[in-house]
Amino acid sequence: KFPFYVTLHPYNGFWDMKYEHKGKMRIALLILFLLVLNVTLQKQYSGFLVNFADPRYLNSLDDLTYTVLPFFLFCIANWSITTLMEGEGRFKDIVMSTAYALLPIVVVNFPLTFISRFITQEETAFYVLINGFAVVWFLYLLFVGNMTVHQFTASKTAITLLLTVLAMGIAVFLGTLAYSMAMQIYWFVVDVYRELIFR
Repeated sequence: KFPFYVTLHPYNGFWDMKYEHKGKMRIALLILFLLVLNVTLQKQYSGFLVNFADPRYLNSLDDLTYTVLPFFLFCIANWSITTLMEGEGRFKDIVMSTAYALLPIVVVNFPLTFISRFITQEETAFYVLINGFAVVWFLYLLFVGNMTVHQFTASKTAITLLLTVLAMGIAVFLGTLAYSMAMQIYWFVVDVYRELIFR
């Protein structure tokens, strides 16, 4: 019941999570797992009017990677930034508050995936509207969760979240650069090895 309490009463809920230790990490990870399942089902079973995924290239492992990796990248970036800005939240608090904030998307998208198979072209506007509402609700909960966990003001929370997104972009850039350099070194070594073998 507590995740739904957090969703409907975010200020009290995140406060209880932080200071009354009411949240549980296994519930947070379960919500994350349900989000991955949600994304997979949405790509495979949504109605054709709202589903733009090519069925020839669907891969559940990609859904897992593109959902879990950004989640933990956000948590790590947020922890790094808030540590520098004297935030009170631990890494565990950040993971739990971020996962609990995802609950509206999970709750809304499961029935929407089923309903999307029966809607008409004119009714897709309601599908998009409800999806958008879930995303806005998630962003609101993420904002309140960060503000409560770190004991920041609203303006400092907004700045922190912007810096978190910037840190995520830098991390992705550096990771891509490192991967590219590693692949170039790998192929260089392979080419040298082939040359030595053939000669």
